Amino acid sequence: MAKVKKKLTPAQKRAKKAAKAERQRKYQWVFMNGKQVRIKRPPTVDGMPVDQFIEENADPIWLHQNELWEPVLADVLAPVYRLIFKHRHQVLRSYYGGSAS
Repeated sequence: MAKVKKKLTPAQKRAKKAAKAERQRKYQWVFMNGKQVRIKRPPTVDGMPVDQFIEENADPIWLHQNELWEPVLADVLAPVYRLIFKHRHQVLRSYYGGSAS
């Protein structure tokens, strides 16, 4: 004879639904080595990753005080790299002494 499944009370249903929502908020499913595993979600601020939030909202003084040099250097060196990339043929020609292709 088949076992009769006991129905959950409304309070148990609410608790189960809240627990599921909490798990979905804390963890995410990813594939590792061909298997689906649950890992903790990376921290976010206002729905965006922390690194992206810092890059968009931090001022250079705060970045300097917290020793985050990459965003500061990226802002300083971006025009230099852009200039070098724009005139790369002239730079290579002058470096190698001939025509660069």
